[in-house]
Amino acid sequence: MSDRGGTMGASPDVSAAGASPAVSLALTLLGVGPLLILILLVAVISQLTPDFLRPVNVANIAAQTAVIAIVAIGQQLVILTRGIDLSVGANLALATVVGGLVFRSCDSALLVALAMLGSATLVGAVNGLVFVVGRLPHPFIITLAMLSVCRGLALELAVGHTTMRGMPDGIVAIGGSETFGAPNSFFVVVAVAIAGLAMTRAMVWGRWIYAVGGNPEAALEMGIPVRGVLVSTYVISGVCVGIGAIVLAGRTGASSPLYGNLLELDTIAAVIIGGASFLGGRGHIGHALIGAVMIGVIRNALNLLGVDIFFQMIAIGLVIVVAVEADVLRSRLEARARSIQAARAA
Repeated sequence: MSDRGGTMGASPDVSAAGASPAVSLALTLLGVGPLLILILLVAVISQLTPDFLRPVNVANIAAQTAVIAIVAIGQQLVILTRGIDLSVGANLALATVVGGLVFRSCDSALLVALAMLGSATLVGAVNGLVFVVGRLPHPFIITLAMLSVCRGLALELAVGHTTMRGMPDGIVAIGGSETFGAPNSFFVVVAVAIAGLAMTRAMVWGRWIYAVGGNPEAALEMGIPVRGVLVSTYVISGVCVGIGAIVLAGRTGASSPLYGNLLELDTIAAVIIGGASFLGGRGHIGHALIGAVMIGVIRNALNLLGVDIFFQMIAIGLVIVVAVEADVLRSRLEARARSIQAARAA
């Protein structure tokens, strides 16, 4: 079983080893392509606008992309199992509203943070349990339903059905303050990424995720608790949403039922742009981070260049199309590499 391959027992690296030099080179370039594109993008933008690489702007990019990066890490785990979580944006909004309501009765950063984490984790657990226990054909159904439910609850619970100002100082420090010149939210992203890497790379559970995403039937035959693994990924996605809610509420010093609009699209885009696959079983936390940073860089650069926000949406959409096509090409090349390897072994 591979923790990087698209199928059980055959990772892209192993397949490429027996392939022709051209196929091997193409697979290598596709593997590191997102990172190379990000580096090239930064180099080009820094030449177009000198303000881009100024420390203040770099810190601003880090702060702006923190929520997307954190939630995308959870989305990455879900996509690894061939799933999707469309509820993350509305879930985040509901979590901030719950935190805002707790703050109105108790000025405790710990209780407010726990309220946001608990609310978001509960939604994640509902997503996973309904999908698995209800034997739904795809998580798209329940997560789309929860998107509507969470957004409606957030609007209903919010005082005045709108933004509620105020957050405990501890929450504001997490989302809106800096340490050593870097936003504290950046350190939160690093901590969540390290935890994600530890779970997926150092724990048996992490290998189970790749096995379930690579081939669910084979994973079940091997005795892997497929249902439990699926539920756990949605729970962790909820935890990441809760952490993102804390960061966003701290950065804005408020809670709102309008937060998280289109966050589900941003996080899915981050994962796919970073190089992961909708087919499951392939990808790592670095993909989500690279994709999130790329989205942040593109938006920040277009803002600095004075490009209209509607064209920014078009730009992100085009990048997603290119990323999906790259994934399709990679799958074809991997199949070609396996065929060559099998022919040589025969």
